Amino acid sequence: MDKLELTADFSDVRIDKYLSEHSELSRTRVQALCKEGLIKVNGEAVKSSYKLSENDVITAEIPEDQPMDLLPENIPLDILYEDSDLIVINKPKGMIVHPAPGVYSGTLVNALLYHCKDLSGINGTIRPGIVHRIDKDTTGCIVACKNDFTHEGIAKQLEDKTCHREYRTIVMGNLEHDDGLIDAPIGRDPNDRQKMKVTDQNSRDARTHFKVLERFKDSTYAECALETGRTHQIRVHMKFIGHPVMGDLKYGKPCKYMDTQGQVLHAYRLTFIHPRTGEKMTFEADLPEYFQQLLEKLRKESE
Repeated sequence: MDKLELTADFSDVRIDKYLSEHSELSRTRVQALCKEGLIKVNGEAVKSSYKLSENDVITAEIPEDQPMDLLPENIPLDILYEDSDLIVINKPKGMIVHPAPGVYSGTLVNALLYHCKDLSGINGTIRPGIVHRIDKDTTGCIVACKNDFTHEGIAKQLEDKTCHREYRTIVMGNLEHDDGLIDAPIGRDPNDRQKMKVTDQNSRDARTHFKVLERFKDSTYAECALETGRTHQIRVHMKFIGHPVMGDLKYGKPCKYMDTQGQVLHAYRLTFIHPRTGEKMTFEADLPEYFQQLLEKLRKESE
C-alpha cells in the first residue's frame, strides 16, 4: 500500500479538489478513498467534501491496484464512434454494462476488454472505462473512456449537467400534457433494496423532461431528457406520474404486445464535449428492431 502525506498550503478548498491538483490521484479516486476512510486530515478520516484549513496535514493510504480477473470476450459491438480516448456504443437489449456478483461474463466490459487495448482505471477493475451506465434491458448510446483524463472530463460534464442524454420510450396510458418536467427526488425503496422510488427520505434531486411524440389507443410514445442521472430515473418518474414504462416488470406490469418483457427504453441521443479536442459531439442510435415493430403494432391497433 502506497502512502501520501501533504500539508495544505491554503484553505477553504475541498479536499478532493485539492488532492486532484496536488497529486497524481484523480478527483474520483480521492472520493472513493474517502469513502473507505483511507484519507485523513490531522489524523481523522474525512469526507470528500471536507474543506481544508491552511497547514492541515493530509495523509492518504492508497491500496495497490488488484489484478483484473475479468476475461476479455469476443462479443460483437455496434460501435457508433471510436478514437484513442473514448468509444461510443449502441448497447443491445439484454446486455449488462458491467459485472456484478454472480455475473462475470457477457457484459459490455468483457466486450470492451477484448476490443480496446486500454480502458480508464478510475472505477476499478470491475468497471474499467465505465463513466455512466444504462440498465440491462435499456438499449442505445453509452460512452466508455480509454484513459483517466477522458474519464474525468466526461464525469465532470455529467456532474455539471452539460452532458445531454435523450431517451425514447413507450409508456402505458395517455400522458395528459404534450410536454413537461417531472421534478421529484429519488431514493432507495426501504421496502425493496432492488428498487428506487420518489421519496423525501435519503433521496437526491431528480429532474426528467418529457415530450409526447405520438399517441396510441392506450399508450404514449415519448422522448425523455435527463437533467440528472439517478438510478432508474425515467422508469421511477414515469411510474410516479401514473404512466410506467411499457414492459417494465420492476415498476409496472407485463405488456400484452410484447413476447419478451423488459422496459421499452432507448438511449437515443448522447451529446458531450470531447475532453481532449473540445469538440461538441452528438451521437444517435437508431431504434432497435423490437421497438420499431412495437410502434407498428400500436399504430395498427389505434387505426
